[in-house]
Amino acid sequence: MGERRPETPAEAEGTTGLFVALGKMVKFLRERKGLTQREFGELVGYGPDAISAMERGVRTLRPEVLLKADELLDAGGLLKEVVPEVEEAMTRSRTRHPEWYRSYAGLEAEAVELHFYANHAVHGLLQTEEHARAVFAKRRPFLDEETIERRVADRLSRQQVFERKPTPIVSYVLEEVVLDRPIGGRLVHADQLRRMLHVGRMQNVEIQVMPTWTEEHPSLGSAFNLLTPKGHGQVGYTEAQGYPRLITDPEEVRQIADRYGIMRAMALSPSESRKLIEKKLEEL
Repeated sequence: MGERRPETPAEAEGTTGLFVALGKMVKFLRERKGLTQREFGELVGYGPDAISAMERGVRTLRPEVLLKADELLDAGGLLKEVVPEVEEAMTRSRTRHPEWYRSYAGLEAEAVELHFYANHAVHGLLQTEEHARAVFAKRRPFLDEETIERRVADRLSRQQVFERKPTPIVSYVLEEVVLDRPIGGRLVHADQLRRMLHVGRMQNVEIQVMPTWTEEHPSLGSAFNLLTPKGHGQVGYTEAQGYPRLITDPEEVRQIADRYGIMRAMALSPSESRKLIEKKLEEL
């Protein structure tokens, strides 16, 4: 039996064809203009991985991107004309996932606050396309190429949470070792550090690093997520060796939140963390 995977929002609503077609149009216009994905991304406010995902139809081409692209790529109003259809598709979109992940995925998609502690790997919402591809390529047992590409696409589609309106409050506490392991090689790792710096500059996001020289802190066990869904109480989520656990017991969630609060107080400040990431990027 083939692997059951999460559907992207476009697949769930049958709008995949629309975004694939738009992505191809933008790619054609960009290349005609002589711009690389990185150059075009800088003009519209996205990284090269995001532009790549948009051009392949994996990630939604948002209306504001289409409006900027129409002018920058001399589309003559062609891209502006499809904005109403894109807005309608985005309104209908929703995220569906397999049973084992559905509860968490639905909460993440609508959360007003998201807090993450990562102790050995870059959190999925922060990963670049090439970093994610390297992660899945190293899985055991080995995944076939088609499965790897599907999983990368699914991971990138979840990152649209940063662009959602109203914007959620997001925070990270990352162990310093997460910044040091060059998954995918030096160039991929450099882009990954740049991605962290880019996300960390967002008004609604704070990234803090827990220095390795810190002797101890309250969560030496495992990574975890804390989410506050709209209109609901906070929940926790952990996953170890492929076994996920959604935590809804109020007292258990309170204990995790308490540990996270102490860890944020112990970690480097967002500005100090940014300087550390910049230093590590310069040293590569």
